[in-house]
Amino acid sequence: MTSLWLDVLRPIPTDDFEPLASYDDVIVGAGLTGLVTALLFARRGHTVAVLEAGTVGGLATGSSSGLVSLLQGAQLQKIRQRTYQGVVDAYAEGSREAFSWLLDYTEGAGVDVERRDAYSYATTRRGLERVDSEYFVGRRAGLDLVKTLKVDVPFNTLGAVRLRDQAQLDPRELVAALAADVRALGGIIVENAHVTGVEAGDPATTHTSQGDVRSERVHLTTGAPILDRGLYFAKTTPRRSLGMAFSGVDDDDLPGALYRSVDAPSRSIRRHRGDLIVSGNTHGTGRAASETALAQDLEDWTTAHWPAARRRRAWSGQDYATLHGVPFVGFLPRGRGRVFVATGYDSWGMTNAVSAARMLVADVIGDDSPWMTTLHHRVTLPAAIGWGLGANAAVAWHFARGWTKALATPVSAGELPGEGEGVVGSEGLSPVARSTVAGESCALSAVCPHLGGIVSWNDQESTWDCPLHGSRFTPRGEVIEGPATRGMTPRPL
Repeated sequence: MTSLWLDVLRPIPTDDFEPLASYDDVIVGAGLTGLVTALLFARRGHTVAVLEAGTVGGLATGSSSGLVSLLQGAQLQKIRQRTYQGVVDAYAEGSREAFSWLLDYTEGAGVDVERRDAYSYATTRRGLERVDSEYFVGRRAGLDLVKTLKVDVPFNTLGAVRLRDQAQLDPRELVAALAADVRALGGIIVENAHVTGVEAGDPATTHTSQGDVRSERVHLTTGAPILDRGLYFAKTTPRRSLGMAFSGVDDDDLPGALYRSVDAPSRSIRRHRGDLIVSGNTHGTGRAASETALAQDLEDWTTAHWPAARRRRAWSGQDYATLHGVPFVGFLPRGRGRVFVATGYDSWGMTNAVSAARMLVADVIGDDSPWMTTLHHRVTLPAAIGWGLGANAAVAWHFARGWTKALATPVSAGELPGEGEGVVGSEGLSPVARSTVAGESCALSAVCPHLGGIVSWNDQESTWDCPLHGSRFTPRGEVIEGPATRGMTPRPL
């Protein structure tokens, strides 16, 4: 299912791959982080190449919310609970600078931006405590937050915190403008160049499905790092969130602000160009019994409060949560100072992507701001370590559960799923994954090629998703997103 932003595509011009070409900086991933990084380097006279496995802005950025806000649900208190106030202050300052940079850029590039107030609201007493905590932590970090009881939504709330004059935009329009500016400055953007590895030599060599290129530096700006150095797959947790666009709601009944719940299940509500946009039901990748059921739940909730709403688009997107709520940005361990990484935006990619891009460039040119220095040198406290241990215990549980369930479910040689279905079972001692999509049946090894987890069927997106570290694959087993760098192994039907 494609997002609202990918509903009507306008082509984004790109370039041909040049084998063995040399650049100052190779950027892996043509989402928001990668394109802003490329633009900032190109403005400084660097030769840059952006290598994208799919299409420009077609994955995480194209499935994002398009919200540009410094009020981010209950994010600041999450960071404060797992770190210390200095890190909260640095994160808030980086977000402020990213917000200003992005709005300045969109104004100059002619990208349409809507300015609206943002609210984090509560529907339970526990949620109200979170609202109060976000207010105090945010005020201490310098945000002009206001507590209020007035929340213009058609259901009961107990209170909210408000931040004036935040923004929303179409992320596809943004990446199109960024790509054009990168190419105008001499940068190269290549689609369908799946990166399979990086050698951190002098120069660095990046291996792709179209050949190799060389560069002084390589910047990994994919959702999850495609290299296991640094073990970032064990330091982040992949999560998916559902989004829906509804038509049919009278203009007077559409929300006039940007609303985000602090309670579970998550609910984000706003209007965009005459549509009602509702997102939420965040869950671990590959761990939902049925994404279709989660989508139906979100639709039922919406029509219960906006009876005239009619679903016209549904999609889901993926992001990664870190131990402490702050992205990982900087040198990749064992990268010999030539490989850099940015990951872990925790559902707030519009500002965190820009902050990360600015940090990647500052690391190279040696121009760190004080907030960057704080984030680079933060101390991992016991609260964050405890969260990480719990997350990795869940990974181990899903590993064992997947293998046990697969081996306990034998499938016959001629057994094929129905249309739109996928099943996991075993042939002897071999876990197998079978699916039928658009009349085509496929059989694969059910073992994720990253670290051996057993994949599960995503009935909303018709994909195979790994519940361990979030790798995703097409029904044919081709990689959609990492950390896996190769596809699932085909098996005979």
